[in-house]
Amino acid sequence: MTSLIGIPILIVPEPAEIVDSHAFLCYNSMESGKSWTYKLMKQPIKLYARPKLKAPVILAVWPGIGNVALIAANYLLDKLPFKDLAEIDPNQFFDPIGVLARDNIVEAPHFPESRFYYWKNRKGPHDLILFIGDDQPSTKVYELAGCVLDVATAFEVVRVYTCAAALTRIHFTEQPKTWAVATNRSLITELGKHDLLQKGNLQIAGLNGLLLGMAKEREMDGVCLLGEVPAQTSRMENPMAALAILKVFTRLVGFEVDLAELSEATREVVEQVKQATAVAMSEYIEHFTQPIWEQGNGEHEAEDEGDDDEPIEN
Repeated sequence: MTSLIGIPILIVPEPAEIVDSHAFLCYNSMESGKSWTYKLMKQPIKLYARPKLKAPVILAVWPGIGNVALIAANYLLDKLPFKDLAEIDPNQFFDPIGVLARDNIVEAPHFPESRFYYWKNRKGPHDLILFIGDDQPSTKVYELAGCVLDVATAFEVVRVYTCAAALTRIHFTEQPKTWAVATNRSLITELGKHDLLQKGNLQIAGLNGLLLGMAKEREMDGVCLLGEVPAQTSRMENPMAALAILKVFTRLVGFEVDLAELSEATREVVEQVKQATAVAMSEYIEHFTQPIWEQGNGEHEAEDEGDDDEPIEN
């Protein structure tokens, strides 16, 4: 019996069967020419399938600035035939703060979901595992990230991807660029060939960044793709950055997906921002300026009022 992040692990020789997919996560590892089955006891992971995947990569996302990561991942989930793989029990990481009463009937507490999906890429070199977390927990963040990487390790993932927003001074009508950071120098060389490197230091907040740090601790290859988001629109959803990230991600992993709908969504958002900006500018001008003719009329009226008080001389 040994442990991984404080979680007991029982190692038993092959062959072995999964006793309960809701209690155990099993995977094979070749070590010294022997195959072993690792059973991660008491893991808060529900396993729904055990597909044989081809050099898989994982894209893991949580909410963040502009919902860039969620928009990108949910678009892939909608466009590709993903299947359920696993989910993380939310009771271990989230506490409900209230309930919903629908038509006077109280519903059961609702927890954010943290689910895994898989897609077999028949034409490319890598199958894809997709992890989508509805929310980031306020506690046990490190443990949750560990669960995600445990699943990635179980299915022998060759690279961990995350994505996030990079706040910059670009105008909202400009085409956003995509940058990348990685867990080792060899990956930096590869990313440099795709013109994805940016000089300087940056902080990647939340689990979209922390997961890469933990991947580095485990000596796993990891890449975070960062899409530019204008600072002035950081509080609104940004499909433009998500589109820029997906163009790069699909190229790096080696598959194609129809991005037409996401491209249309970006055009609609740009038009909405243009209209909102025009209205805001008009209100600003109206509030802080006064037409010259109104200023002139005011001066003449003041002069006329003064003339009424003065005697008329012939």
